[in-house]
Amino acid sequence: MICAVRNNINQMTFHGLHFRPQRSKVLFMTPHGNSNSRPLISSCGLMILMLMVAAPRPVAADAPPAAVSAFNAYIGKLETRLAQQHRTPNAFLAPTAAGPDTDARLRRGELIIEKVTPPGASDLPGAMLHHWRGTAFAPGAKPADFERLIKNFNAYPQNFSPQVVQAKVLMQQGDRFQATMRVRQVHIITLVMDTTYDITFARLDAQHGYSIAHSTKISEIDSPGTSNERALGPGEERGFLWRLNSYWSYEERDGGLYMQIESVSLTRSIPKGLAWAVGPFVESVPRESLEFTLRSTCNALRR
Repeated sequence: MICAVRNNINQMTFHGLHFRPQRSKVLFMTPHGNSNSRPLISSCGLMILMLMVAAPRPVAADAPPAAVSAFNAYIGKLETRLAQQHRTPNAFLAPTAAGPDTDARLRRGELIIEKVTPPGASDLPGAMLHHWRGTAFAPGAKPADFERLIKNFNAYPQNFSPQVVQAKVLMQQGDRFQATMRVRQVHIITLVMDTTYDITFARLDAQHGYSIAHSTKISEIDSPGTSNERALGPGEERGFLWRLNSYWSYEERDGGLYMQIESVSLTRSIPKGLAWAVGPFVESVPRESLEFTLRSTCNALRR
């Protein structure tokens, strides 16, 4: 849900209070299973990035049709795989690349954040696809605790501050919700977006549950919180986030709750010649977003 996330200003997706990085480690994994440290961007690269994102430049109101088609095809395959997982209690969560001691690491408080976009799948016509997965463990938590937290949208500005500024339910029919959120991301520039999602919750049994969140509308907000506030119109938006789907899977065992979130987003592509400067930034945003989402969720469950 909302992970959700970005040239990627992703995944939104649950963010929260009491950030305590000293209490847990984060293991970043590449698609090949190697741990990665946070990439660094040179001062020259930052200058280029700021010029790129700040300069007024027309961008298509929506993603190119070919990119949307490719994104939808990718989502179809992902949801087929998840549906199979969610019918299988012994393989309810996707395996991580962290090795056979994954569960022990998670119980010690580590987070495992992985880029899982297959090679060659990220570059689409005029757009980029980002697929990341994060896994965490909340000792003592149960599926009902997690569901109460995630379904309480009105409390998001408190539980997932400072990134979720506003949130409310627009419609609820049983375990299906339509919710809207205002999300603020600060990465060199401050970006505020209004996002609307269709979200469905389901259970396999008392120990296993999942949710699926599809973005239905994403608008970039100009001059938020002022009398000049407005949603940017066609040709004004910068293409930071065109689509965002988030998928939670959670399983109770070992005296707590294993939680896994997969986030898939669609953003504009990096201008030619700037990949060396912008690429590390594009990689770091969804990764840090998932880390923040999982830490915040664990902290909220602990409270």
